[in-house]
Order: sequence, then structure tokens, then C-alpha cells
Amino acid sequence: MKNIILKICLSFTLFLLYNCKAQTTSDYITFYNGVVPKLNTIAANKTQYYGQNFSTFYNELLNKNIQVASLSCDYKTDPGSKYYVLRLFFEDNDLWSVASDHDYQYPWVSITFENEIPKQIENMVKQTYGVWNNDFVIYFSNMKIEKIKFVGVNGYNSNDWSGK
Repeated sequence: MKNIILKICLSFTLFLLYNCKAQTTSDYITFYNGVVPKLNTIAANKTQYYGQNFSTFYNELLNKNIQVASLSCDYKTDPGSKYYVLRLFFEDNDLWSVASDHDYQYPWVSITFENEIPKQIENMVKQTYGVWNNDFVIYFSNMKIEKIKFVGVNGYNSNDWSGK
């Protein structure tokens, strides 16, 4: 009797784990297919934001109902020591994990600014663990965009990681 109950519990647990995983994968695909067409619409006209303040571009993201989840900063050259590049990510950590586990693409936007991003960005990102908030919107709002690259927007299961 103990053996049967143990097998039932094990089977039930495995069933739940499998269904939770499938649900999460389905959630990621739904997320990806919802946000990427909107990003591609903006990518088609990205040059109109060159020379403009970040706030103009960010407002377009909001107009398309695209929410930024996190950010990172990078150097313009490699090796480098000055930040010029802002990367915006749209998936939370749970969705990011699903994408990584399945080798799915995850969309992001890489924005290069005309001027250096002040070093204080390091502390701001560390304090928030890279989670996007209104302080970042204000911080970047008047920075002029030099160029924009959309990455991970070629299909969630595509091998083509080239940017647009």
C-alpha cells in the first residue's frame, strides 16, 4: 500500500512539474509574439529617433504598450571604460530563464548615446539590481540617441541573432 501511494505521489509531482514547465514555455512564446511585432514596427523607423532625446523613443515604447523590465550598460568600444550603450530588456527574470533554458531568443534594444553615460549609472543599476524604474526614465530622458539596434527579434526559436 505504501508503495502505491508513493508511486501516485511521485507521478502526481512529475505531472505538476511538467505542466508548470509547459505553461511557462507557453507564457514565454505568448510574451515574445506579443512584444516583438511591436518592436519590429519601431525598428522599421528607428532612424527618426537618431539625434532625439531618449524620452521621445521611450514614449514610443509606451505608446506601443511595451514595458521595459530591466537594463544594462555597456562600452562603445572594446576594450572600453566609458559607458555609451544602454540595453533595454522586456522580459522578467522568470521569462528570461525560460528563454535561456530553451535557447529561445529574447528581445532587447541597444541604444548608443552621443555622449557618455555618467559613471553614477553603475550605482543606480546595482541598487535596483538592474530592474527598470522611473528614476532611469528621468536619468536618460535628455540624452541624445546616436543609434539604435533591435536584437533577438527574428523569431523566438530562430538561430538568427542579427540585429535590425
